[in-house]
Order: sequence, then C-alpha cells, then structure tokens
Amino acid sequence: MNTERRVSMAERRPSLMKNADSRGQLVVPHLAGIEDPLPDTTPENVDVVIAGTGLVESILAAALAWQGSSVLHVDANSYYGDSSATLTIDQLKAWVVAVNDGHYAGCYENAKLYVSSNVGPQGKYASREFGIDLACKILFAKSDLLSILINSRVHQYLEFQSLSNFHTYENDNFEKLTNSKQQIFTDQSLMLMTKRSLMRFLKFVLDWEKHPEVWKEYVDTPIGEFLREKFKLDDNHISELVFSIGLCYSHDTKTPNALQRIRRYLTSFDVYGPFPVLYSKYGGPGELSQGFCRSAAVAGATYKLQHGLLSYNPETRVAVFQDGSRAQVTEKVVVSPTQRPPDSKNVPEQPFEVQRLTCVVEKDCAEWIDENEHASVVVFPPESLKTKNRRAVQVVVLSSGSEVCPKGTCVWYLTTTEPGARGELDLDATLEAMEASILRESSDLADRKELFGVAENGRPVVNSVKLGKSFKEYVPRERLRFLLKLYYRQFSSTPPFDVVDPSLFDLESKAKHTVGASDNGVLYTAMPSGEISYDEAITAAKVLYEKIVGSDDDFFVMDFEDEDDQVLDEKTYNESALTDDDDVDMLETEEVEFAGKIEL
Repeated sequence: MNTERRVSMAERRPSLMKNADSRGQLVVPHLAGIEDPLPDTTPENVDVVIAGTGLVESILAAALAWQGSSVLHVDANSYYGDSSATLTIDQLKAWVVAVNDGHYAGCYENAKLYVSSNVGPQGKYASREFGIDLACKILFAKSDLLSILINSRVHQYLEFQSLSNFHTYENDNFEKLTNSKQQIFTDQSLMLMTKRSLMRFLKFVLDWEKHPEVWKEYVDTPIGEFLREKFKLDDNHISELVFSIGLCYSHDTKTPNALQRIRRYLTSFDVYGPFPVLYSKYGGPGELSQGFCRSAAVAGATYKLQHGLLSYNPETRVAVFQDGSRAQVTEKVVVSPTQRPPDSKNVPEQPFEVQRLTCVVEKDCAEWIDENEHASVVVFPPESLKTKNRRAVQVVVLSSGSEVCPKGTCVWYLTTTEPGARGELDLDATLEAMEASILRESSDLADRKELFGVAENGRPVVNSVKLGKSFKEYVPRERLRFLLKLYYRQFSSTPPFDVVDPSLFDLESKAKHTVGASDNGVLYTAMPSGEISYDEAITAAKVLYEKIVGSDDDFFVMDFEDEDDQVLDEKTYNESALTDDDDVDMLETEEVEFAGKIEL
C-alpha cells in the first residue's frame, strides 16, 4: 500500500497564520490519518454519514458539524480530497491503475500516464515534490466560496496568491487581455471608435440586469450577436470578452449567461488588490477540501480514511463499512459517486464529459507570468487550433512559486468539454501550440542574422521573440522536456455553468442527474464539472444541507466565543491570508485615475 503523502497544513505551519491559542501556538487542527492516528472504533450512532472527502462533501461536513449535527466522514482512499484531491506522482500512478481497473466506473475512464525517469528515487525530482490536482480550479475574489472561507475561518488554514494574467491564443500568438478602462484608454493599437464601444460595454455590463431594454430581445441569442449589434464590437474583442474574461466554452452561450460571467470577472477586480482571481498554494480543491475537513473536525466530526461505505439499509438506517463496523444513522447518508456502495442502484447519471490533460514541464514559463506572480490562465477560443476546435480549451499554468512543483518546473492543466475523440485531439493540439509558443518566446537567438530580417515589402524587421511576437518560421534549437503527462476522461452530473444558477440544483426536480438524487435513502453529490471556477461548490453544498436540515438559513452561521477578537473582516483577510514575495505588497489597492476622459 502506498502511504506517501505531501506535507500537510499543520506540518507546514504557514508563516502568515498569526492566529494563536492561549499558549501562543499556531492553531492548525490536526486531522485523523495525517498527523493524528485514525480512531480505532466507529461511532455507534451519528446523525449523518458522508462518504468521500471531495470539496462539496467537505464543505457540507463542516457546515453540518458547526450546526450541531454529529458527522462521520469517511473516505475509502488513503488521502483526503477524493475527486478533488491533490496527489503526488506516486499517488497518481496508483490512481491511474484504479481508474483503468474500473474502480471509478462511470466517473473516470481512459487514463493514460507518462512519467519521466527524472522523477523517482533515482531521478532528479522526488514524487512528493509535486502536487497534481485532479480538478484544478480558480477562485474569483467576489464569490460565495470566498465569503464562506472567511466566515468559517477556514482561510486561516490556507495561503492564497493572486492571479491577474489572462491570455487568449490568436493567430499563433498569446495576447494579454485588455480588460480595464485604464488599459483600453492607454492602448495605442485601438481606434477611437473601438475604445468608445469597449468603454460603453464595460459600463453597461456592471449592472446589465437593470437595463433589460438593452438585452431583453437577445435573451435566447448567442452573446456574439448581441455584442456585434448593440456595441459594434469586432470578433477579436468579442472572443476576449466571451472566452478569456467570461470563460465560456462555446459561441452558443446565451447573452444573459455570458453577461453574468463577464461581470463576475470585472467585479472581482480590486476586492483584495488589482487582480480578479486567487488560487491556493500547495494545491487547489484538495487543499480547500482538507481545510474544511479540519474545520469539521474542530466542530466534532469524526474522520476515518481507508474506510469505505459497504452498504446502507434505509429501513434499519444502519450503515456498514468495509472493516465490518456499523453505525446507526439518524438523518442521512451522503455519498460521492466515486465511493458508492457496490450494490447501489439508481445512481445519478453522469452525462456531461470533461477531458483533462495535465503536464509538468521542465521550464519556469516566466514569459506567461508577471513578476511577483506564479500563475496564469491561457484560453484557446473555438477555431483557434489546427483542429478547428468547436469548444474553447482552458489552461491554468502554475509555476514553482505556487508550491505544487519544484523550482524550474511548471504545471499545465488543460481542460475542454468537447466530448469523445475530438476533445482528445483538441487537447493534443493545444499542447502542441503551447510547446511551440513557449520555446519561441523563451529561446535565445543565436546571432544577428536571426534577430534581423526583411519583410515582404522589403523593409527591415526585428523578430521579437522575447516580447511574445511568435513567428512560425522560427524553429527553436531546444526541445521542451516533459516530466509528466496525464490524460483522462471525467464525467459529471453537473453541466459546466453558463451562469451560476441554483435552479440547476432544483430540489423539486426528479431528473436522475439532479444533485442529491436519492438511492434508497442515500443522497449523491456531483462530480466536479468543467467549470474552471469554484462557483458551483457552495450552491451544491447548500442544496444538500437543506435536504438534510430542512433549511439553509443557518448554513455557516457560526458563533465563535472569541468572535470580537478573532473574526477577520475583508481588510484583515487582505493582510493575513494572501501571500507573495516579501519585497512586493500585492495587497495594496490603488485607485486608478485616467489620464484623460472618454465620453460614454
């Protein structure tokens, strides 16, 4: 049995965690199976059993435990996170074997893994130096999850970094977004009429719901048509707004849904600094899952790893586990699709496909990341690849400063919702384009003959590879070294959100793919969707909470005894939970004054 794991939160003792107990010690609660041994016995009576420690299940466990329910939270794996886990390379190897042996049938399939000989006992890198997310996510600064992290104090167990680099791939080149009024005003490449149109749209979209007279007739129309007809925008700017700012997957995204997503990005600026997005160091959803599990443990939840649910009898309300132990359940049993009992029936369908390709490259990819930051997002809009992709491919790039890979390496997370063989081809084409681009943009030109050239009109030109001006004729002398390539197909009962809409989790719906669909007294959670953000997590957890408790009115309504001294408001959170290089205060939010004025 592989018992390797990464260093845990308590063992890292994050330097910015300034909250302490009465003895002056940092408060990072230990978690069973990591720092503390697992309990020898299973509680005989509990209100709720939760099988699987994925993000939604972990949020639910913490919410229930703080509300006063007794919770037994189990996981058949030897690590926390389930379908949201952050794994070492050796753990990934075991996971791939389990997928291909059918242990996660209906949830994952067709897993393929390549690991370089440079990773391992005899190699340059150790397995546990890497933390690979099974479902990489980013966190918008203005979101329900971030509010819950602060209110529940789970943020005290985590460290966050900013992400402000968003690139879109066009014409064999990565273009950085022009996404603020200041950038639009100072962009010399934009014509005056284009600037006016963009500024007018940015003003409109911040409160678009208050102006139905502008968009009502386009409610069932794709967003591109709306932007062309109402704001006279061209295809390049529409592509940026829809796919890189709105992070939509398809041209078919309806106008209200796309407007909601574009506003989500823009309103997240300057909440905690001049950036719209955060991500957690040391791993994504797996890190957040572990944080909520620790919070639940503090509130009294019991944790047991390698403790799968074998069966549940809704008549006797007895849950039986793989070790033969039993628990009488007062309320409900909640189960992740990956950890359903062997005799489960009427398991929710997983009709939505997500294709993922994760790579670790031996390069820092600094060309795509701003100084003092350690991550970026690259979007490949439809028809930008040689495969003429029908759906966008989204890529999250994390460098070593994110603490998920060693110095001099970088992790690329590629995701598409294009199903079948075509989706896999799109991921391959994306990887090929990224490899070619980073080599061109980082290569040292050998001599002046390569630096200077002559254009078709006879004028001399400078081949500015360093500035990201890619040119197809340039062939780099080096090759990119891959330390890992992991491909797999994942399924979900949750569609990639066109908009964060609670009706997707309609409590009255009897459709099989509804979150919380019941199988003889068992409530099922949903696998992660193709949505790049965490926006679905709180909505799903609230629905399950309401089904168990009867109302979500007290969802994470927490009464700490030391509330006056300890609860952090947004300003304090600014100063303590976000981290970056010591010489840069990235938390300082400045008001941007325009050098001039454009009439709207």
